[in-house]
Amino acid sequence: MVNPICTTMYTADPAPMVSGDTLYLYTTHDENELINNFYTMNDWYCFTTKDMETWSDPIKVFDIKDIAWAEDRAWAPQCCERNGKFYLYCPVHKRNGGVCIAVGVSDSPTGPFKDIGHPLVDEGDWNDIDPTVFIDDDGQAYLYFGNPELRYVKLNEDMISYSGNVERIPMTEEAFAKGSHNTGTSYGEGPWFYKRNGIYYMVFAGFAVGEGQQNEHLAYSTSTGPTGPWKYGGVIMEAGSCFTNHPGLCDFKGHSYFFYHTDQLPGGSLFHRSVCVTEFKYNEDGSISTMPYADGVKKIED
Repeated sequence: MVNPICTTMYTADPAPMVSGDTLYLYTTHDENELINNFYTMNDWYCFTTKDMETWSDPIKVFDIKDIAWAEDRAWAPQCCERNGKFYLYCPVHKRNGGVCIAVGVSDSPTGPFKDIGHPLVDEGDWNDIDPTVFIDDDGQAYLYFGNPELRYVKLNEDMISYSGNVERIPMTEEAFAKGSHNTGTSYGEGPWFYKRNGIYYMVFAGFAVGEGQQNEHLAYSTSTGPTGPWKYGGVIMEAGSCFTNHPGLCDFKGHSYFFYHTDQLPGGSLFHRSVCVTEFKYNEDGSISTMPYADGVKKIED
C-alpha cells in the first residue's frame, strides 16, 4: 500500500480501531473549498482493510448535520467498541457556544452513527477537542482530550456519560518536555491514549522550543497508571511541511502501525491533508524510536 491511503479526497486525523479481522480507520474530511480560509470540515469517514493493502472506498459514517445542536468543525474523532455497540467521539462547535464533545452510537463500526442528543463534555471553552478513548483492564473507560491543556473524564459503562469532574493533567516539563505551546510544554493537541504490555502511552502533537510559527511534530509520554503521572518519552516523528499532525496507533495481526497525516496530495496545504501510515517496532523496554515519514506499508500475508 502506497501513501497516502486515500487519494480521492482530503483526509486527516487518523483514528484506527481493530475489531475482529478488520482494521477500521476513522478520519476527518477536509473540503476542497474553504470557508473563511479556515479548516472546512463537515463529516467523518471510515476506511476498512483486512491486509493493509486493499482498502475500502470512503464510507461516510457521521455528518455535522446529524448533530442538531452543532454548528460546524467536524474535527478529530475516535471510535470505541463496547458491549456490542460502537461509540464515535467527535469534537464539534456548539451553536452559540464553544467546542465540545459529541458522541455518535451505532450497532455497526461503519455506522450510521446517531447522536445522543447533547454534548458529552461541554465546559464552555475551546479546549475540549481531539477526544481519545480507552477501556482499561478493570473495565474503567477514560476519555482524554484537550488543547492547550490535557484533560480527562472517567466514562460510565454506558460510554455516553461520565462520573465525577473533568480532571486536568499537570502540564509540566517532566510530563511533556519544555516547548513553545501555551502551557510552556511541547504538548499541543491530538492526544492518543492506549496501554500496551503494562505501559500507558500518551502520544500527541506538539511544538518544540523555538521562535515564530512552527509545524507540529509527534511525541509521546508514558505512565504506570491511567491518569499519570506522565513522563516524557521523546519525539516519534519530526515536523513535516504540514502545520498540524495527528497520531493514531494500533497493533493488527502481529504488526504495529503508526498513522499520521501530511499535505502531500496535489493541492495539499495546512487545510488539505492526507492520512498516511508506517509500520514500526517497539524497543524491548517499550520505548518508541523516532521514525521517518513513510512511502507506505507491505501487505499482511496470511
